[in-house]
Amino acid sequence: MTIPDYQTLMLPLLRLASDLQEHRFRDAVEQLASEFKLTNEQRDTMLPSGTGLQFDNRVGWARTYLKQAALLESRKRGFFNITARGKELLAKNLSRVDNSVLEQYPEYLSFKLRRSEDKGAQDTIGVLQSTSIAVAKIEQSEATPEELFSQAYQRLRNNLESELLEQVKAASPSFFERLVVDLLVSMGYGGSRQDAGRAVGRSGDEGIDGIIKEDKLGLDVIYIQAKRWEATIGRPEIQKFAGALQGQRASKGVFITTSSFTKEAEEYVRIIPSKIILISGEQLATLMVDHNVGVSPVSKFELKRVDSDYFDGENV
Repeated sequence: MTIPDYQTLMLPLLRLASDLQEHRFRDAVEQLASEFKLTNEQRDTMLPSGTGLQFDNRVGWARTYLKQAALLESRKRGFFNITARGKELLAKNLSRVDNSVLEQYPEYLSFKLRRSEDKGAQDTIGVLQSTSIAVAKIEQSEATPEELFSQAYQRLRNNLESELLEQVKAASPSFFERLVVDLLVSMGYGGSRQDAGRAVGRSGDEGIDGIIKEDKLGLDVIYIQAKRWEATIGRPEIQKFAGALQGQRASKGVFITTSSFTKEAEEYVRIIPSKIILISGEQLATLMVDHNVGVSPVSKFELKRVDSDYFDGENV
């Protein structure tokens, strides 16, 4: 079974609260996970943004929408209970409760209207539409708003990384060398950019393109091999690099390429004593975006949630 979407969770959540007792949200999440027989892997699945657990997020949004329709209510933080209206809806024995059902309630329609008039919501919808995600009506989607936002961000990012890698592949070898320097310095290696620039591309030893400080104090060094290649890097190339490290009595190395590595190459670095990190073209583009190398920010969207700690002091 796949992880149920938040609308599928609405009816089970209502039924769970049908005993008229207050229910702790965390307990409800676990009960629903058990009801849907979710595996540990499914329970551990994160949102695309990595900011939370996907199933917990979906249960949370199911509760939010039910509360907006006045089918559930919260009398104290972290707990919820069913309302008289919620009991009435359950008495109809519907096979499913979703957003289309909630639209019969004026409180829910008012909630939708407030969201549609909010400029921030319009900005978010605009981003989603720009990435070909059909969200003219977010409420009709099986994904939660957070998931839609995360998916849109990930699509934009994937497109950016793909375009960035094409630019890197088309660049000259000398530019690629400077790019490696900029990236490593941005990641905290090499001390100053001037120091890193002198180190990378100046070694001249077979299999080694540069030597860079692991930290600003230079307590250890990392040997670098950078290949602006189209062909896949195989085990023989990595063996040459490992041999060069041994010749320098070095234990750490980074092999950077604009292409990719074979499985044999990846398996080889896992069994040798030296610590060699393989960075493929895709990983290179990801690191460049992470550390703002070759890219510049255009827009920034900040997601916020209620600060529970702030309200804990309400009765103090």
